[in-house]
Amino acid sequence: MKNITIIGGGPAGLFAAEVAAKLGAKVDLYDAMPSVGRKFLVAGKSGLNLTHDEPIEGFLKKYSATNLPEQQWRDIITSFDNHALRKWASDLGIETFVASSGKVFPSPDRGSIKAAPLLRNWIKSLRDLGVTFHTRHTWTAFEKPNQLTFSHQDTMLSVKPDATILALGGASWPQTGSTASWVDILKGHDISITPLTSANCGWEVAWPMPLLEEAEGLPLKNLLVSSGNSSRHGELVITRQGLEGGPIYHMGPSIRQQPEAHIIIDFKPDTSHEDLVSRMGKVKRNFVREARRRWKLDPGTCAILKFMPDRGPWKSAEELAREVKHCRIPLTGPRPIAEAISSAGGICWDEVDHSLMLKKIPHLYIAGEMIDWEAPTGGYLMQACFATAAHAAKSAMQAQ
Repeated sequence: MKNITIIGGGPAGLFAAEVAAKLGAKVDLYDAMPSVGRKFLVAGKSGLNLTHDEPIEGFLKKYSATNLPEQQWRDIITSFDNHALRKWASDLGIETFVASSGKVFPSPDRGSIKAAPLLRNWIKSLRDLGVTFHTRHTWTAFEKPNQLTFSHQDTMLSVKPDATILALGGASWPQTGSTASWVDILKGHDISITPLTSANCGWEVAWPMPLLEEAEGLPLKNLLVSSGNSSRHGELVITRQGLEGGPIYHMGPSIRQQPEAHIIIDFKPDTSHEDLVSRMGKVKRNFVREARRRWKLDPGTCAILKFMPDRGPWKSAEELAREVKHCRIPLTGPRPIAEAISSAGGICWDEVDHSLMLKKIPHLYIAGEMIDWEAPTGGYLMQACFATAAHAAKSAMQAQ
């Protein structure tokens, strides 16, 4: 019987423990927090989007990273895909459904979609499999060969399993335990790590104060938002710090690649420039006020047209229509990583082999957000955590 140590009690760590235990391992799971599954519960506050029902070819295109090995990533995701994840939930007594967006959620419990019932069933199942939980244990050091040191209640203890799977997450939602303290430990062993940065997050804009006074908290609806070669329809919200919303979350990778971060907004994607000009008729002044009525612009859009620096005063309907169809919003940076839904960056792909074992540290495997990959919201994040966990656990059990 192999002794497998899992470090991290989020979705990736819990699933790695399950896969290893089912394959016959004696599994010990360590987590720094008083209880496991905290990030899972936080994700459940917005409905617990487990995965997406998209066909695999489109599914795989949602992932990006520096030097992401496409065939290796395909092998990982397809070995435990969205259908397998739904079956896993069903085996725990939690049925799922596909929303109109294609997102997959647990079926409602007493009228609401919750993470707690699934987590309770999952932990019970893990205990039944013999998984031993060690909470309030913080990983502090690693010494070859495969000796781990933890701090627990002002004491230090060492364990030496046959294999270790790290599933400590990125750096978002640190209140759940994802503090990225593992970065310094692994850098001390000469492991290359792409710096962690905010992903699926809002971006900051240096709004003029008059704009905020008029539009803070207002939605910008029915937009086409573009960045580089990426574009997305949806809605944004003007915040004191900048902009929040699905389109800007999804385009984080494109925005970060720009020399000067910005987005382009088409406020009227279903109306051509010529039609906008035509609707203005013979208007010769008060263009924004007239456009609000004739073009049906929302108040937030009008505030941007009035108060953004280096814009206007508008001298013609043609000039204003060009701005409405192609409004450049400079971005000063992403929101702090602690506020982000997920993080980008992590252990570089050339540091791991096909089994997700670190090449420089035998018998030490990696799963979840610690690896350098990112994905938009919509179930893709959770799916990759489960799939990499399954791959790492199977590899650890098969290794000699």
